[in-house]
Amino acid sequence: MSRGLETYDYEDDRDENGKKLKYPKSVFFIVSNEFCERFSYYGMRTILSLYLTSKLSYNDDTATVIYHTFTMFVYFFPLIGAILADSWLGKFRTILYLSIVYAIGQLLLAASAAPTFGLPIREFSILGLLLIALGSGGIKPCVAAFGGDQFVLPQQEKYLAMFFSVFYFAINLGSLISTFLTPELRHGVKCFGEQTCYSVAFLVPAILMTTSIVIFLFGKSMYKMKKPEGNHAIYKKTTTRKISRDHWLDHADDKYDSKLISDIKSTFRVLTLFIPLPFFWALFDQQGSRWTFQATRMDGQIGSFVLKADQMQVVNPLFIVIFIPIFETCIYPMLAKIKIINTPLKKMATGGFLAGLAFIVSGLVELQLEKTYPVLPSDGLAQLRLFNPNNCDVGIKLNSNQSFDISPFAMWQDTNINAVGDKSIKYEINFSKCGITEINYGSFNVTEKKATSFALIPESSPYEFEDHVNKTDVGNPAIRLLTHNTLDTPALLEVLDSEDNKKYESKAAKGVEHSLFVELDPGTYKVKVNGVEKKIMLKMGGVYTVQTYTSKDLNQAGMVTVTTPNSMHILWLIPQYIIITMGEVMFSVTGLEFAFTQAPISMKSLLQAGWLFTVAFGNLIVVIIAEAKIFDRQANEFFLFAGLMLVDMVIFGVMAKFYRYVIVNDEDDDSDHYNDVANTRNGTRLKDYGESNPSFIKNDE
Repeated sequence: MSRGLETYDYEDDRDENGKKLKYPKSVFFIVSNEFCERFSYYGMRTILSLYLTSKLSYNDDTATVIYHTFTMFVYFFPLIGAILADSWLGKFRTILYLSIVYAIGQLLLAASAAPTFGLPIREFSILGLLLIALGSGGIKPCVAAFGGDQFVLPQQEKYLAMFFSVFYFAINLGSLISTFLTPELRHGVKCFGEQTCYSVAFLVPAILMTTSIVIFLFGKSMYKMKKPEGNHAIYKKTTTRKISRDHWLDHADDKYDSKLISDIKSTFRVLTLFIPLPFFWALFDQQGSRWTFQATRMDGQIGSFVLKADQMQVVNPLFIVIFIPIFETCIYPMLAKIKIINTPLKKMATGGFLAGLAFIVSGLVELQLEKTYPVLPSDGLAQLRLFNPNNCDVGIKLNSNQSFDISPFAMWQDTNINAVGDKSIKYEINFSKCGITEINYGSFNVTEKKATSFALIPESSPYEFEDHVNKTDVGNPAIRLLTHNTLDTPALLEVLDSEDNKKYESKAAKGVEHSLFVELDPGTYKVKVNGVEKKIMLKMGGVYTVQTYTSKDLNQAGMVTVTTPNSMHILWLIPQYIIITMGEVMFSVTGLEFAFTQAPISMKSLLQAGWLFTVAFGNLIVVIIAEAKIFDRQANEFFLFAGLMLVDMVIFGVMAKFYRYVIVNDEDDDSDHYNDVANTRNGTRLKDYGESNPSFIKNDE
């Protein structure tokens, strides 16, 4: 039953002639279509942030802006979809045509990620995202409303409420499966000689989107379709400028009666109530950006399974599937019985407060996580690392006042050298323990905001290279090989996993050289130097350098940790996911039904679009704050969002206090039934919500 409605002694599933109304079978096609479409959308969006950073090489802030700009357009284009559906094409054709655009965008995104097609990857990826945003956004206000159109109101009011719960369940079931599956495809499938396969991970959602179109078409013969009503009032406003009206909608009084115009005015009252809602979505949608980047800096090892950073988003749809029936059958009835949080708007306000609480928790987690972050080169500071790829100790003296030995295959570092521009550090290198009595003199040159490394070898001056100390974009470990070959022939270097699959191979010429970083999965590996094996363990977030030494009589390898691996476990994110998911159930599920039930029949898509438009503005808020770069610390940004959310929900609560709920009827009815809120209409009355006096509004069709 729709929340806030009581039924009395009548058969609410019979029409005016007493004939029992059948449950519309057409909704099964609509729900199945929504499942496939949501699988497609969330599967693509789950891996999008990491695709932007690891494949398109954007930094975290730029990737966050692109991610939320895309999401903003996804929820802006519902306005276009609603206008097309309500004014020209109708819901069915709008859904069909824009779904085709949607599928083309998915296919283009998958093709752009495949190097064999040779497409400009950034440009075509953005184009694919734009088409996806147009298609996905355009159908959003239509699908739920089209499903609602299949019911006869008010007789099937309880079935309508059930439909919205099932509809939202299908959304989150599709999201649940795809959120887990697509990171596995991204990570587990190897293609085009790369460690990841974004093209296949994007292709599967494209196939599901195509499937959703086929399913939607199968149900065509069963659908109850309503013709678009048009926007006569806007037309009259623009063509009859000399006629004055109290409200611009009154320009339509030559064609429509005053009751319908009043209904449309009520729609705008609801849209006014939507003004504070974007802040909820500003917080909620950061699960796919800031919270995902947060997860890349955590340890996802769970036994032998590694939970990927983007895969952590599966927690939200998983708990949605669990929480919806619990809230519907237990929590809401209990709250209604004790008469607290017993109205749609009160539930939505509570959901907003929960979202704010979730960001307080995420900020506290971030404060603890900061302690594990790598020390990166910064303004006024330089870093120096010295490697010893020899089978003997090497003595070092720096600036005549600092002396130490570096063990074989070990490293010494100073990550806090005061430097403005370039700085020279004098050295003395003693290889006496390697059987060489001569002492090498010179200077290490370091540069502000750079990590400079040197390999110390007796045959020549120190071998210099710029080091990489930051963690990888997706949280996987990374290694580089630093080779010291004293032979005239190349040394064969191999990196193999625990099942002897070759992950890296090179031939090192005489002298010293370093490889690029190789990103691998966490786990145990074997490093072979001319067949001599050394086992190493790589952990999530760690950055490692494997030093090798090759001579006529000896082949050796040793590993040093340049950047400490992630130490805080990813499961510490679960509390914030649970809290925001509870907020979503109370805010989004309730809001979806509220937006539909408060709209006149000819304006349902428009009001659904208005609801979705709040999501667009929420993502715009994230883009603005991310671009403003107000804080250097992510934790402070989380606390800012939490504070804004709490203030915003106080404002929303005050606005909700003065809102008058309406009941919309699909059928003509005697207007006397609406004159007194104490009267009943067809045995149905509005329950005492606790807000200001409610009023019935009839919708004529």
